[in-house]
Amino acid sequence: MTFSFHPEADAEFRKAIDYYESCQRGLGEDFYFEVHSTIQRIVDFPEAWPLLDTGVRRCLSHRFPYGVLYSTHKEEGVLILAVMHLRRDPDYWKHRTILEVQSDGT
Repeated sequence: MTFSFHPEADAEFRKAIDYYESCQRGLGEDFYFEVHSTIQRIVDFPEAWPLLDTGVRRCLSHRFPYGVLYSTHKEEGVLILAVMHLRRDPDYWKHRTILEVQSDGT
């Protein structure tokens, strides 16, 4: 199964990487790998995590206070809707749609 990022999810992911890198050298890279590890778990077991909204699930990262919100689609695979800090407004991503995707997965 492949995955792709919604453009806004990709932007927030990159912003978080930059933030962690500015806090400590190498921490941004650690965050990058942690989120990609989370995405790999999603790709391997897409229905393993609880539904938050109709068709949208959340998988938590292990090391950082982030969740990856995603939906699965027969043809498109996994669509990452948000790479969300867990203290952020939980509904901020709800306007994002499948029509605005950016392919990134393998």
